[in-house]
Amino acid sequence: MNHDAFIVTPGSKISLKKNYDPAYKTDFAQKSDAATRLKTDIERLANYQNILYAQNTYALLIIFQAMDAAGKDSTIKHVTSGVNPQGFQVFSFKAPSAEELDHDYMWRTTKALPERGRIGIFNRSYYEEVLVVRVHPEMLKKQQLPHFPEGNKIWKQRFEEINNFEKYLVDNGVIILKFFLNVSKSEQKKRFLQRIESPDKNWKFSDSDVQERAFWDDYMNAYEEVFNYTSTKWAPWYIIPADRKWFTRLTVANIICKKLQELNLQYPTVNEEHSQQLLQAKRILEQED
Repeated sequence: MNHDAFIVTPGSKISLKKNYDPAYKTDFAQKSDAATRLKTDIERLANYQNILYAQNTYALLIIFQAMDAAGKDSTIKHVTSGVNPQGFQVFSFKAPSAEELDHDYMWRTTKALPERGRIGIFNRSYYEEVLVVRVHPEMLKKQQLPHFPEGNKIWKQRFEEINNFEKYLVDNGVIILKFFLNVSKSEQKKRFLQRIESPDKNWKFSDSDVQERAFWDDYMNAYEEVFNYTSTKWAPWYIIPADRKWFTRLTVANIICKKLQELNLQYPTVNEEHSQQLLQAKRILEQED
């Protein structure tokens, strides 16, 4: 799969409405066409994860951002269905707690970064600080900042801080993949109605979902600013069509596999002393009754 169509070119100015179709599905005609490919990529991801864990050099941080009902949870569930839980962790970031508000805005995500050899997933992330906080600027008052630039200057300041932070992580072996699941407003409405009408999905729905939907255009503008300012060479944004969940899962899995493949991961080699220890252990075991 060619991923160029999903990447926000660093330094470019994009329009979600004009440049990205939420229903895009390349040459796959239907869900069944992609099922075999997804199964293969899930198996590849499991293999890459094993080597990543054994090598213990890199960590992979995967960030998911999206509007409600875009399919973040189900994408994470399906794509990671084959990985070993020992080397994998997921963190969801909702409204900050009182403790979190007493720290800088990156604190709660920084302490959740994956260790070397592990894959960490952020279901929402520090990007909420330039998305939901931008759409609802009254939230800034709760952050007890000593001072901050007026108007849009604070968002550009945070874009710069985030870019520097991600460059620091990449330089230290934390590879970053950033996915925006691009669901259309009409598809979100359809999924909201399904949650309301299906008793087993009622728990997924809250009044705030509809309230936030009223700010759709504001969110789209905020997301475009995020992509325009924080899609970098070291951590570009991928805008993934999300109106068809099966295509979303396939694309995300394929991009993750390609990124891990590019790392040229290798199982560690043992030194001569360790090799001799292995041979001695083998002889002992073979001599047992």
